[in-house]
Amino acid sequence: MATNSDTLVELRNLTFGYSDRIILDDVSMRVPRGKVTALMGASGGGKTTVLRLIGGQNRAQKGELLFDGDDVTLMDQERLYAARRRMGMLFQFGALFADLDVFENVAFPLREHTDLPEALVRDIVLMKLNAVGLRGARDLMPSEVSGGMARRIALARAIALDPELVMYDEPFSGLDPISLGTAARLIRHLNDAMGLTSIFVSHELEQTFGIADHVIILANGKVALEGTPEQVRQSKDPLIYQYVNALSDGPVQFHYPGATVEEDFGLTAVAHPARSAL
Repeated sequence: MATNSDTLVELRNLTFGYSDRIILDDVSMRVPRGKVTALMGASGGGKTTVLRLIGGQNRAQKGELLFDGDDVTLMDQERLYAARRRMGMLFQFGALFADLDVFENVAFPLREHTDLPEALVRDIVLMKLNAVGLRGARDLMPSEVSGGMARRIALARAIALDPELVMYDEPFSGLDPISLGTAARLIRHLNDAMGLTSIFVSHELEQTFGIADHVIILANGKVALEGTPEQVRQSKDPLIYQYVNALSDGPVQFHYPGATVEEDFGLTAVAHPARSAL
């Protein structure tokens, strides 16, 4: 299949759901090669699902998902594992191996997928840890590091095999302002320094707009908007406006759909006008 040199990942008319519940409905989007792309939108909108589909953890029921021109949905196990070796993944909260020290956590993909000599493994691990500022923490256990440090260690592990694509599932979640800023700068710096393509799921508007080249907002199983951070900020679409300005009510309603207050409490608007506003 011909490869679009400007696009590393592309979804074409892709549909995915669990049983009768559709998560992504005929979705098309592209992830530009060499850029930082942010996946945003309300919780449950399918952002993490997109990462799982790219990595082949889930398979779409309909449509195509192209990674460098090859359809992940059609790959057998051998081809899928080969594609995954070109990807790095930073899971939410890091997902470090609790019984391995920092060095061995980062060394794990090298030992699993290569036959490199121990001296070279050591050099690569220390280089990756140095890139995230934690070379000195190599002998610590995961229980001895902070949440922000754990996220950076997981990032060192994600780039151990020098992937072309790195995916981040909510890398800013639960971090203090210093750690959050550090994580954001690392995503941007490593993307540019290593010539990566990065996709990250985020709800943190300020940091996201500060480092992203490309923003995709998912809503109601569709792509609500795709463009630059500035285009997202300037959008007049009611749903995008509500999301960017953190409004509690709008197209995404504050009240979950259900029976009216009158129906639930046996009231009538005429008999109890004050209560109808409950």
